[in-house]
Amino acid sequence: MRTEALILALALALAPGLSQAQGVPSTRGALPPQVDSAPLGETDPGAVGLLSPRMTGLPAALWQRSDGVALEGLIGAIVPVVPALQDLMHTLMLAEALPPEGHGMAHLGARLDWLIDNGAVDEAAALLEIVGHDRPALFARWADLALLQGQPESACRTQAAEPRLSGDWSLRVFCIARSGDWTRAALVLQGARTLGTIPERRVDLLERFLDPELAEGAPPLLPPVRPTPLEFRLFEALGEPLPTAPLPLAFSVLDLTGDNGWRAQIEAAERLARAGSLPANRLLGLYTLREPAASGGVWDRVAAFQAFEAALARGRPDAVGPALQRVWPQMASARLLVPFAELFATGLAAQRLEGRAARMAQRAAFLSADYEGLAPAAGAPTDAETAFLASLARGKAPASIPDLPHAEAVAAGFAGAPMPPVLAEQLAAGRLGEVILRAVALFSSGAEGNGADLADALATFRALGLEDVARRAALQLVLLDAERAL
Repeated sequence: MRTEALILALALALAPGLSQAQGVPSTRGALPPQVDSAPLGETDPGAVGLLSPRMTGLPAALWQRSDGVALEGLIGAIVPVVPALQDLMHTLMLAEALPPEGHGMAHLGARLDWLIDNGAVDEAAALLEIVGHDRPALFARWADLALLQGQPESACRTQAAEPRLSGDWSLRVFCIARSGDWTRAALVLQGARTLGTIPERRVDLLERFLDPELAEGAPPLLPPVRPTPLEFRLFEALGEPLPTAPLPLAFSVLDLTGDNGWRAQIEAAERLARAGSLPANRLLGLYTLREPAASGGVWDRVAAFQAFEAALARGRPDAVGPALQRVWPQMASARLLVPFAELFATGLAAQRLEGRAARMAQRAAFLSADYEGLAPAAGAPTDAETAFLASLARGKAPASIPDLPHAEAVAAGFAGAPMPPVLAEQLAAGRLGEVILRAVALFSSGAEGNGADLADALATFRALGLEDVARRAALQLVLLDAERAL
């Protein structure tokens, strides 16, 4: 508090006449999802998770024997390239497991940052609700999440009660203003500006927030390339909301409420669904919320989706086939074929389709969670592509290699080869979580054309008992890249 008193005194001397603003911003956020959590038997907060070992099948010592610094770097560098590995990463980041010794808080921070970067804002907030936010590093993330969720009051109450948790004077000025003490907020801002504790660009933004008259006739502020959640809310309060599309993925949750219109809501949902951070059923609900308002772009996709769903509901193959051929390329161009398959593969399997529509329905089956159940029966006559995909769905080494992307490397990964020796050594040392992450990284390298890495990744997943992950990831990579090549 002595620092704030110094800033107040300095501000009084420098700018006694600074104006005050006339109102406060008001926002509305989405409700967080229901999340299953399990009690944590360890005292290390870095072990906190939303998914217990019983739920994940992963041991409590998942991370314990790895080097903390190396593990944090590895988590930060992971970019899953198919939905199956996005799901795996979400599970790993939400798993309740002991962190590397002496790196509990840093490990928790790395997990939180991965979730936030991938749009899993509610899950990250739920983790912090369990572990608490009574440390500066955790409070900073929690405050950002509260702003993203439209709940600044909780962050401001905590900041006012325990100023030691945050050295962010921008947030302090914002919270003081929200409490109604605009004069004090202006004085603190002026003092902070003099002491250089707030960047000049943000000082300008806060001054306009505190006194809207300053913005009248002044040139508009240049929006930051990567705004903080606080900066986003300040631009919003000034009546200059920033579009979320070019911003980091976490900002997409701001449009899910529908406050910015149905189109923004759909586009945000699509971005989050591509990252595996939005359930397919939520996307379905938004696509079918109302009739498309226009044509072109996202509206063509919505119209095609609604027409297909209606045709499938009627159960007439003569209508389903043409509708599927219209909606399939729309979902492929939006990189949403896997959510589409999750929703409709079973229904399509019951239709008697022909030609291109039949091939699309078959690919949807292999992209769905029930890929094995929907695969052609063993011994049924199939073409080369179907036989290859059916072998992968059953975890068998394909007998022949069709003209599909990555087919040869994928087949090698299912041929029974062991995991790479270096990963086997790490596994023997008890570094299971790290080995899984390195296999994800190998898969990403393989997806870029390094066939040996792809085969090693699949062999590693299978050796670790992650058979479903290996099969789903292989099927998705082959089919999604085949669709992109069309």
